[in-house]
Amino acid sequence: MTTAETSLSRQRPEAADHGRPGLPWALAWLPTWDLLTTKNLEIRKRRGLMITMVVMIVLPAVLILGFRLLFHAIDPKTYGPAGNPGVFSDLGNLLAEFGFIAAAALGAAVGTTDLSDGMFRHLVVTGRSRAALYLARIPAGLAIIVPLVALAFTMTCLVTSYEGSTNPTSVPLDGLSVPLHLDQAELQAWLLQRPQQVANSGLPLGPGIPVSPGSSAAPVGPGASAASVRGTIDKNIATIYSDYIDTGLATANPADNEMVKIGLWLELEVGIGFLVGLGFGSLTGQRTTTTIVLIALEIIVTPLLARVQLPYFINGQRLVVGIAMDQLRPAALGPGIGGGAGGGGGPGHVLFGGSGALGIPPMPTWAMISVIVGWIVGWSVIGAWRMATRDA
Repeated sequence: MTTAETSLSRQRPEAADHGRPGLPWALAWLPTWDLLTTKNLEIRKRRGLMITMVVMIVLPAVLILGFRLLFHAIDPKTYGPAGNPGVFSDLGNLLAEFGFIAAAALGAAVGTTDLSDGMFRHLVVTGRSRAALYLARIPAGLAIIVPLVALAFTMTCLVTSYEGSTNPTSVPLDGLSVPLHLDQAELQAWLLQRPQQVANSGLPLGPGIPVSPGSSAAPVGPGASAASVRGTIDKNIATIYSDYIDTGLATANPADNEMVKIGLWLELEVGIGFLVGLGFGSLTGQRTTTTIVLIALEIIVTPLLARVQLPYFINGQRLVVGIAMDQLRPAALGPGIGGGAGGGGGPGHVLFGGSGALGIPPMPTWAMISVIVGWIVGWSVIGAWRMATRDA
């Protein structure tokens, strides 16, 4: 080997690992900080796309809360407080629906603009890893969509907490005044300590249970024995607790920890929308097609599959990520809250479907997590694979 050949062989790793000095060859697929910031800047320069994101995510909360604050300030007797459980639930579900659609549109744009602008060839000839080029798009896009959702949800929480209706100290449950924020075990203990109040309250406990072997079941009502009331409470506590939760959510603003859970769930919802849009956009190379398909998935396919159980296809329905996210949806965004069409508890329609339309049996927790993780990882792998195999 000549001196010139030796020099060239030493320079090849540096040329192939352009922009990543000091990193081993095995880590060339990781995007650099410069690549991340450049891609983020490129997205932010698309004014039409950024305006669309703000209009779909932030503007609804600003308009709805702004008008409610204004009307309440002008005529507080006619217009109630700007924040209440119903408004919080409606805005949360609206943010989830519009946030997913906006995130999917952003992901589709980020995954296809290099192709449509004719820049993909120029990126490839720089020698950077195609995996790094794809992975750089994930944090660059999430750095835009996540703060917008956080801003809209923070405004909703602030108005609900500081300009909302006063929280009651108890939950009215069929004539009983039950303390707020009890879990199922605490509610059961509270009811068991007051058997005669429960029997006289008209609480729908259902038929009684045998007090002793061979005895007949007697309906629980005024005059029922304490033992019969306690036994029926133990038997029907799940149904009683469900009614307690529905009533509490409809009358009290969410607690701080519940707001945190809802915020994290919303960020997961839009994160999935962005990653699916990015991967699907990279696969098809068509921004418009990707956006239309994902909008149809969110507002048509998912609500239909969540509402009706198809014979012999229940496990196929559960593979849709929207079904898994509905099952994970926090209670304060659940069915029958506030002014939704679902009424006071039970399965009901929330916006375009939502958790109110989840009319199929829930899947095991491990299956729900597997579906969510599978969509995130699966579409990321598909998108990276398509970019790695696409002709420049």
